[in-house]
Amino acid sequence: MLLQIIIASLIGSVAALIGGVILLYKETWIRKISLFLVSFAAGALLGAAFFDLLPGAIEKAPQNQAFIAAVVGILVLFLVEKFLRWHHCHDQEECEAHILSGTVLIGDGIHNLLDGIVIAVAFSVSVPVGIATTIAVFFHEVPQEIGDFGVLLHSGYAKGKVFLYNLLTALTTPVGALAGYFLLSYIEPWIGLILAFTAGAFIYISASDLIPEVRHKEKGNGFEHILTIIAGIAIVFIVGTLFTE
Repeated sequence: MLLQIIIASLIGSVAALIGGVILLYKETWIRKISLFLVSFAAGALLGAAFFDLLPGAIEKAPQNQAFIAAVVGILVLFLVEKFLRWHHCHDQEECEAHILSGTVLIGDGIHNLLDGIVIAVAFSVSVPVGIATTIAVFFHEVPQEIGDFGVLLHSGYAKGKVFLYNLLTALTTPVGALAGYFLLSYIEPWIGLILAFTAGAFIYISASDLIPEVRHKEKGNGFEHILTIIAGIAIVFIVGTLFTE
């Protein structure tokens, strides 16, 4: 079962980078749509938080505890952002891009780590459940990785660094899978709170960083970005609905 979990976690994370890699070779096109990718990422994070993570958290933990953990997730990301700003800001414009990309990478790393734990837990139930969960994680990660690549490119990172940073965050999925496999009996009581904490982190990133970035940089009335945010939410919802048993 361990080999199955490792392979599944790599499929669910590293293989999902393919969408972002394709975008790296369309740089001119990327520059035109990068802000739309930020909008899409904002919607995808909100969709994952409200349609996937929070409902799963409430199933695994008492509702009041789940909501407290979500609030803690928001506060922790706020403090992390403050820490990055205090220790890494020199030029204000570069600082804004650094904070935006930094929080996205932190949130993505937490999310991928959790994906790995969930995959390990699913395979501990049965192989079919594990496979179904891996498929769901993969199709959820593809649009999110596209959005993350877009956020980093929009923030001014070179393509090589964009790929490297996303690869590193993707590799937290097999790390989480291994941790979930070896520590399943210990972490199982905390799964609900971990889900809720991650949901709070996603909500903070979307509402505090990504959406304000879109509002600041958009041209015209921004209606197309509203539609893009809705599209990100809708895709996560549809994927979750299709692969929910």
